[in-house]
Amino acid sequence: MNESVDNILEIDFLSEIKLEGETEIKMGMEVVYSQEFLPTYETIPEGASVPKVEKAEFNGKSDSLFFNDGVRRIDFVLVYEDEDMKEIDKNRTFQKRKQRREYFEASLMKMGMELEAARSVVDEKLLFVKVHMPWDMLCTYAEVLHIKMPIQPNDLCTTSSPFNFLSCITKHFYPSEDLIAKETEYFTAPFEKDRLEYFYVKDRDLFFTPSMRSRMAYYILSRAPYEVRGNIKKFGVTKLLDGGVYKAAYPLHDCRFNVRSKEDECPNERYLLYNEWAHPKSFYKMQPLDLIRKYYGEKIGIYFAWLGFYTAMLALAAIVGLGCFIYGYTTQETSTWSKEVCDPLIGGNIVMCPQCDKECTYWRLNSTCESSKKLCIFDNYGTLVFAVFMAIWVTVFLEFWKRYQAELEYEWDTVEFLEQEEQPRPEYEAKCNHERINPVTRAKEKVPYTACGRCIRVSLGIGTVLFWIVLILASVVAIIVYRLAVFFSFSTRLQSDLKELEPFKEYVTAQMATSVTASVISFVVIMVLNILYERVAIWITDFELPRTKTDYENSLTLKMFLFQFVNYYSSCFYIAFAKGKVVGYPGQPVYLLGKYRNEECDPGGCLIELTTQLTVIMGGKAIWNNIQEVLLPWMKNLIFRYCTRVGSEKVIPRWEQDYQLQPIGKLGLFYEYLEMVIQFGFVTLFVASFPLAPVLALVNNLFEIRVDAWKIITQFRRMVPEKAQDIGAWQPILQGVAILAVASNAMIIAFTSDMIPRLVYYWSFSVYPYGDHSSHTMQGYINNTLSVFDIQDFSNKSQPLQTPYWFNNSTTCRYRDFRYPPGHHRQYEYSIYYWHVIAAKMAFIIVVEHIVYLTKFVLSYVIPDVPYTVREQIKREKYLSQVILHETNLKLVTKRLKPVGDKILKHNEDKEEEIMDLYF
Repeated sequence: MNESVDNILEIDFLSEIKLEGETEIKMGMEVVYSQEFLPTYETIPEGASVPKVEKAEFNGKSDSLFFNDGVRRIDFVLVYEDEDMKEIDKNRTFQKRKQRREYFEASLMKMGMELEAARSVVDEKLLFVKVHMPWDMLCTYAEVLHIKMPIQPNDLCTTSSPFNFLSCITKHFYPSEDLIAKETEYFTAPFEKDRLEYFYVKDRDLFFTPSMRSRMAYYILSRAPYEVRGNIKKFGVTKLLDGGVYKAAYPLHDCRFNVRSKEDECPNERYLLYNEWAHPKSFYKMQPLDLIRKYYGEKIGIYFAWLGFYTAMLALAAIVGLGCFIYGYTTQETSTWSKEVCDPLIGGNIVMCPQCDKECTYWRLNSTCESSKKLCIFDNYGTLVFAVFMAIWVTVFLEFWKRYQAELEYEWDTVEFLEQEEQPRPEYEAKCNHERINPVTRAKEKVPYTACGRCIRVSLGIGTVLFWIVLILASVVAIIVYRLAVFFSFSTRLQSDLKELEPFKEYVTAQMATSVTASVISFVVIMVLNILYERVAIWITDFELPRTKTDYENSLTLKMFLFQFVNYYSSCFYIAFAKGKVVGYPGQPVYLLGKYRNEECDPGGCLIELTTQLTVIMGGKAIWNNIQEVLLPWMKNLIFRYCTRVGSEKVIPRWEQDYQLQPIGKLGLFYEYLEMVIQFGFVTLFVASFPLAPVLALVNNLFEIRVDAWKIITQFRRMVPEKAQDIGAWQPILQGVAILAVASNAMIIAFTSDMIPRLVYYWSFSVYPYGDHSSHTMQGYINNTLSVFDIQDFSNKSQPLQTPYWFNNSTTCRYRDFRYPPGHHRQYEYSIYYWHVIAAKMAFIIVVEHIVYLTKFVLSYVIPDVPYTVREQIKREKYLSQVILHETNLKLVTKRLKPVGDKILKHNEDKEEEIMDLYF
């Protein structure tokens, strides 16, 4: 008897105990899902009665967020045009739309959703279908989506800031705590329906926030079927929107942005966000990130957190950059080389060679006096210091952003946001026609393509991207040809056209006119190619069919950034590293395509042209983006409200007020990130030529934060909340740009600026044995860096047609290069000065890169990615989750074993009774 009892107990303890077919409880007290728990969507059989949507008249409450009964909260809204009101019942297209919509709504109700339809107050043809998720359904899908919910308040002591004594001052820079109270911190765990009693539930109506409810509702809407034909099932509200079955689908804003709601149940979070975040009067305040995350979801919250952090870090870079600019501006009049250029006795007596064939003529060096002064503003020793500073700044920025992001990950419950938590895209699921063995689970699963098919898709995508990149490079070459062609025209015409504008003659040169017009044309070409390639990139990514939305966005991000990188930066790289580098000398100039003579740099240097290019592109891009992102939505809303205006006596419900706003694009924040990352590239890649770039970026971003906030709160419908752990593919892109920026700035200082030639002259060629000066000096630098050319050595193709009246009987002219003079046994070959300069440039690049990269490595190692306090809180949260899980498992095992114990006890009692009967 004892042996049999022991066997029974051993079986119960050592075997797996299945509970309701969903979980497995083992003696290790670990819960393991045997398969991903997903609800099944039952289709409606043909001929079956289709459930009808209940209809209700508007009750007159403009700010109500509930059905007409005032109890059921509206979690989502669908809008469509009633075909019956348009009298087109015989049209097959509209009949098909109606059938799909009715089937779709019946599917939603069969799955447990509750729907209520209301006719529009403004347009009788429009119908609004309000969607509500009951409590049971919310619990089910919270478990499906692994939503983390509070289990108990955070009991860890937070360390006080050492700057608390400044709170009396800093509190004015934070949102008012009377309006936006600080939320209580909780330890959280993934929600499980069977363990509801262990979660911190005060009120069922408030347990799931509106953003969570909207996210769950959208998940169901994206997977509910609307048509079934044999084995083919079509589903998803996205397809219905594309097909015109529905005109819109969106979650509701909770109130008007400028008027507090009078409804008791309304949290007025939109009103608070507008007043404490988006309103111009709050431009100096910190962002209420927790409320942004609560209202719009983690994905929107992480974007504004990143943008705010980036802007705050830009403040330091802007201060140093402004100091560098001021230093250059104050020393432009005192720099030795600019004074020599402007001196009538030095620069005025130096005759320069023509810079183009035949049409160009000789000119005096002092005609570039103003250009030389402007060059000194940007090309000075302060620029070198600033370039090294920015290389270190970008490392500090990225490392501290990782720490801040880790804090947000914990606070916003995205620390354990795993790939398997994100469900496949409906577009992916709809194409799953092939089977394969999952390499992890070894179970059969449906996929949309075979291994060969995936390879073909990726190859076509890569080929298309490369084709468009080559197209961009072709446009850059075309602009270079334009520069070469119009330079000759400007060189001849400006001499005569500027006679009436004599005061401006020294400011407007042929090189400057060519540079400005080419920059404007380049900007226009960039904008046109952006529009074209955007559609191509989306088409390629759709064709590749990524599994999840994160995969989709990462794939599109990489394509768009590669394109934008080449599109925006290629002209800047050309000016910085190619222009003026391979031009030959006046006797043997180098020609592009055998026809166009390679252009030389502006007399003030190529650095000025690079600065001009950056100013035009950065300024034009900022203006264009503001027009596109702010002015256009505002104008569309204004026109829509004017066209659909109603009498003042009519009250418009909340769902219809939101319908009048602009819809959010499918890519959401993609373009916002792209805009800022391109700006980040301008700030870091070419900062050695433009120290004011961080200042302009800071000013732009201070407006960008508030403009983006104003835009999404006032002009757009509420976004569907999405979960995100970090900024996604943009993080490695930023790191790649930061690494490239070190090499880029080192090469700009070495090859584009005159910094290295000046240092070589100062330390070597100004004194014995190369120079005549007794001590190191910059005197004579200009004369030493200009080579001599005999005008008799001009070819017939290059000989200038005209000579100026002041040229007299000169036999030589000067040009920018380091070559031996005519008459030397190695005439027109590179001099020893040239090789000294080249060696110094290469040494400078190697030394600076190694020093900066070593500093970056040390900083990356010293600054931990996750703060110590956050690590402790994560450990505490995991411990609490395990304790709750352990207690739950014990209860389940006890509940399971109780019937076995009762049977054993009863069996023993029966045996005892039998023995007693036999004995007596």
